Amino acid sequence: MVRRLLTGEFDEGPEYETYRRRGTTDWLLAHTLDGGGRFGAVAADPGTIILVRPGTPHDYGTRGQRWHFLYAHFHPKPDWSPLLDWPEVAPGILQLSPAGPAAARIAGHLRDAVRHQRSVLPQGEQLSANALEAALLWCDTQNPKAVRIDDRLLRVIELIDQDLKARLDLPKLARAVNLSVSRFAHLFREQLGVSPQQFVERRRLDAACRLLELTTRPIASVAAEVGYPDPLYFSTRFRQHTGLSPTSYRRG
Repeated sequence: MVRRLLTGEFDEGPEYETYRRRGTTDWLLAHTLDGGGRFGAVAADPGTIILVRPGTPHDYGTRGQRWHFLYAHFHPKPDWSPLLDWPEVAPGILQLSPAGPAAARIAGHLRDAVRHQRSVLPQGEQLSANALEAALLWCDTQNPKAVRIDDRLLRVIELIDQDLKARLDLPKLARAVNLSVSRFAHLFREQLGVSPQQFVERRRLDAACRLLELTTRPIASVAAEVGYPDPLYFSTRFRQHTGLSPTSYRRG
């Protein structure tokens, strides 16, 4: 039994192995970075991600001379359930092999989860949980059991998240993936259910919520950080998004 979330990074030699006959009460995620591991007879090759369901016997260890991996033991939030429905490769053992930009994003978010949990901030565990959730969401884009998102749209999402202050208009986003504006807008709405402009605004306002919760920056500074140079316009859009003014949201 562990706390709600425990993350870390191991780089182990050939002698590393773990066996728990009854498994654990939490989920275990392991993302192999280098070398190789095994979960029973299931290989954990570089780039693959393993999920082990609660109660599944743990029989895992290094396969070869080295196993370098990120891990997370966690009790999922209720709304994470759809994100954990991966292909089952052995009883209780699920696996994904992400590719393209999603693979780098997943590893980055898992590293963030490890870094935040080591933080001295009182919000460290919550930030770590948010990073793990982001990793699982990106995993979901690579899940053959879920609706797959076009790799070009994943590149656009990555571009948006890299700099919310940037000019993120429709022509710029379409050019980034070599699509016409009309084709890009149609593909985006078809796969994500919202227009590109709506998606950008949601990303910006969600980021603003986090900044208001976790920092004491002035409202104008938060607005500028997420791409709104006009604080009054930001406050109007924020109220429409959350039902509260930025000041009331921070107090609540």
